[in-house]
Amino acid sequence: MKIAKWAVTKPISVLMVIAMILLLGAVSLVKLPMDLLPKMNIPIAVINTQYVGAGPYEIENLVTKPIEEAVAAVHNVKNIHSNSMEGTSIVTVELNQGTDMDLATLEIREKIDLIKGYLPEDATQPIVLKIDPNALPIMVFSVTGDHLEKLQEVVEYRIKPRLERLEGVASVGVTGGRQKVVTIKVDPMQLTMQGITQQQLGALIRGENINLPGGEIIEDTKSLTVRTVAEFQTIEEIKALPIPLPIGTTMKLEDLAEVTFQEEKITQIAKINGIPSIRIALQKQPTFNTIQVTNMLHEEVKKLQDELENIELVTVTDQSLFIRRSISNVAKTAAFGGLLAVLILYLFMKSLKNTLVIALSIPISIIATFTLMYFTGLTLNLLSLGGFALGIGMLVDNGIVVLENIYRFREEGYSAVEASIHGAQEVAMAVAASTLTTIAVFLPIVFVEGMTGEIFKELALTVTFSLLASLGVSLTLVPMLASKIVKSKPSSSYKIFDRIEEMFQKVNAFYSNLLKWSLSYRRLILSITIFIFLISMISIAWVGAEYFPEFDEGTFMIHITLPEGSSLKESEAMANKVEKILETYEDIEIIFTSIGGGDSYFGYQSRKTNRVSIDVRLKSFRERQEKTLYIIDKVRKDLGQIAGANITVSNLSFVGMGFGDEAVEVEIQGDSIEILREISQDFIEMIKKVEGTREVTSNFTEGRPQLELYINREIAVPYGLQTLQIANTIRNFVHGMIVTRFRVNGEEHDVVIQGKDYLREGTGNFMQLPVQTMTGEVLPLEHVTSYSISQGPNAIRRSNQVRSITIKAAIMDRDLNSIIRDIESQLKGYPLAAGYSYQFRGQKEALEEAYSSLALAVILAVLLVYMVLAIQFQSLLHPLIIMLSVPLAFSGGALGLLLRGIPLSVPAIIGVIVLSGIVVNNGIVLIDYINILRENKKETEEAILIAGTTRLRPIMMTTLTTILGLLPLALGVSEGSEVQMPLATTVIGGLVLSTPLTLIVLPVIYAILDDLGIGKFHHRQG
Repeated sequence: MKIAKWAVTKPISVLMVIAMILLLGAVSLVKLPMDLLPKMNIPIAVINTQYVGAGPYEIENLVTKPIEEAVAAVHNVKNIHSNSMEGTSIVTVELNQGTDMDLATLEIREKIDLIKGYLPEDATQPIVLKIDPNALPIMVFSVTGDHLEKLQEVVEYRIKPRLERLEGVASVGVTGGRQKVVTIKVDPMQLTMQGITQQQLGALIRGENINLPGGEIIEDTKSLTVRTVAEFQTIEEIKALPIPLPIGTTMKLEDLAEVTFQEEKITQIAKINGIPSIRIALQKQPTFNTIQVTNMLHEEVKKLQDELENIELVTVTDQSLFIRRSISNVAKTAAFGGLLAVLILYLFMKSLKNTLVIALSIPISIIATFTLMYFTGLTLNLLSLGGFALGIGMLVDNGIVVLENIYRFREEGYSAVEASIHGAQEVAMAVAASTLTTIAVFLPIVFVEGMTGEIFKELALTVTFSLLASLGVSLTLVPMLASKIVKSKPSSSYKIFDRIEEMFQKVNAFYSNLLKWSLSYRRLILSITIFIFLISMISIAWVGAEYFPEFDEGTFMIHITLPEGSSLKESEAMANKVEKILETYEDIEIIFTSIGGGDSYFGYQSRKTNRVSIDVRLKSFRERQEKTLYIIDKVRKDLGQIAGANITVSNLSFVGMGFGDEAVEVEIQGDSIEILREISQDFIEMIKKVEGTREVTSNFTEGRPQLELYINREIAVPYGLQTLQIANTIRNFVHGMIVTRFRVNGEEHDVVIQGKDYLREGTGNFMQLPVQTMTGEVLPLEHVTSYSISQGPNAIRRSNQVRSITIKAAIMDRDLNSIIRDIESQLKGYPLAAGYSYQFRGQKEALEEAYSSLALAVILAVLLVYMVLAIQFQSLLHPLIIMLSVPLAFSGGALGLLLRGIPLSVPAIIGVIVLSGIVVNNGIVLIDYINILRENKKETEEAILIAGTTRLRPIMMTTLTTILGLLPLALGVSEGSEVQMPLATTVIGGLVLSTPLTLIVLPVIYAILDDLGIGKFHHRQG
């Protein structure tokens, strides 16, 4: 290759190119956004439809089913799930990964438009939303201070506007405060006596509280704008409002009703560490980066904190915190791995100058990669940084080969310049082929489907970019520096180098004798190798399997559900009990409690007074004594002693957010809700018996008791009463109706008319509610209706247009696969009724999809490596011999996972794919040199012995640099290392076992094939 000659003869040009690369890389690094994981396209759309007043069964039949049938015809639909609740239908459409969600949502809207006419008239327009990971709050603040009402004003009018103005902030949600409302409580009996209805009273108040423009008039020569100003200024003005009565007199509003201006009824409470507070949740705009937005938020909050007295803003959750720590830790471990690799180089090279020549390829390659990452739209995340850590040990391999070959030419009498040119040119093709074999294994990851492919593409691209940059550096900078700086092969006077050399000579002698012995006992060597391979493959059964390791983010959430109909006061008392238990844990830093939350993430329309959620943040990874999972398990046991509520604890991690709340999900399908409930209760009891399961619950919840009114039309119709009129009367008196807004001190407050409290105190009082007929006659509600008290399901859930109930369970101290296996054996003999079935969802489903895709990727990787080798060797046989090191590497990877107690997971299989490209490099170096010696008329055994002992040093160097480069990641002692740990362990295990076996087994196989007369046709073309 002429590139080496250019580099040696044009050193200034090389230095300028390197300087340009470093400059661009530095700028790219500053501009590269940081995130925990790569940007993911979540192919899920949600259709939300409101039908006020309808129960779950009506919602299912009239709204949910037509929408499900319509969207089932959309292209690329994978699953359809629905939730029919009181007044709300939520249909979730999951599409295949890679679907263009903009086009998909457009098609979904088109399909819904076709059936809109069949939906109930009172149902709202179905809203189609894409699921966006940016919709989750990136930061949550808690604001504490004096009186909550005063605090509410500060948050609404000083803090919220300041945060909303910041670039990148999409929305600021405020909950937990107190707001005032003007309440006008009327007695329907008194209204009837005065001959006025609630609706008429509301219209009168609304008509008085108004400011309206009246046009213009001319006064002399001036034009005056006419404006009627009649809005209420004070609460006394509202109380004194004269109400005209049908009999021709007027009456003050305060004489007709109780008028109060006070805090509205509390439906939600927020507390931090037991102190009442207001919660501020912030969402970012999709195009902005989490770190950038949180940096601005922290700065603004600090300014606000300085400005506001007696008010404290506390960060409850901050997505950037774990991202920063994790990325910092991975970067540190990668840097430490790089230093270890350089140390090994120094010990083998015996010269600091020579070591630096090769070691320079690490920072230059990494900085060059930053530029490529920036222009290809990648981010700095755990996977891309993991790619750097993975590649660090390999970045020096090319430089080692080039420099060693340059020294060989120097020893043959060439000048420094000639040796640098010829030495680099001779191995250029071999180095390029070696790099291509490693890069080739990452190509199949492009074909991996689902979330797995989305996540690991960035790792593959990062490693590819860094290796290509390393190849460029080794063919330009290394020969250029070798011609200018390096004069001869060093012979150090330090004793440590002499001892290392002595040690290496002993190892070399031992290896030479072992190789001779192995060539004499070939069948025994093959038998031992096959035995090791079979044992390692069997060991996978003990390793276990899981989809993705959970991040130890130091946060978890407690969900408390009291019986339906429980009051806010009862929920608060239960929350206080839980908080007292949590306060005994030293590792817990912040406890944030929200009482009266929604039914689910999408059920925000109706607040539930019987629900409590508690966000718990632990101290940082290094400050606490135990991992989050073990703390969660202890908390579960302690909270299990509390009776009267269903309490669950879930780990807030990447797996939980992306692939289901719990590890185990069993979905039961059938037609009858009652039968499904019975089956689910039996399944729960059986799953509880499986060792390692925790919190086995179903998503079936009883609805709150409800008073169902039945209109007696034979009585109502003759009086001119319609169902709608009766229902509106009930709603207006019981729930209340907002008639206008009262503005005071720049703030607006609702003005609500509702019936007096006695109407809601007991069924007897409620049934006396007066209903006015068309003729003005008043009838008690009990005269035109009958009632019954019932309790049905809180929600009807369906999966792929069939009713379903899902059982969920967390796992502890066991891998997912073994627990699923035990659950399957438990459920196998259960007598399911005809038409009822069950299947595993969640992580089990994701695991099967990922493993099938990755299995194809492994096969493709092996085939691609073989093809690259065949091109390099111009032979079909010798690449096959080299490829035999791959199964040996797989054995080592499996044994590595077994010894570390790490389950087989998606990152571990990615490690297997990486191994396919790395381990063949040792075989290339060995077999290539054997062929060269054979061409020089050496006998087979002699060629094998010479090649083995000669290539032992470079093989040891490249293997040790890769292993030590990955060692800090494999130890997994810092935050964010959960993903890289299985990958690094697999690669290290594979190299540790395959390298010695490669040095023995491949020469033995080469000799056997030679004895059989296979391959003798091969002659290297040089």
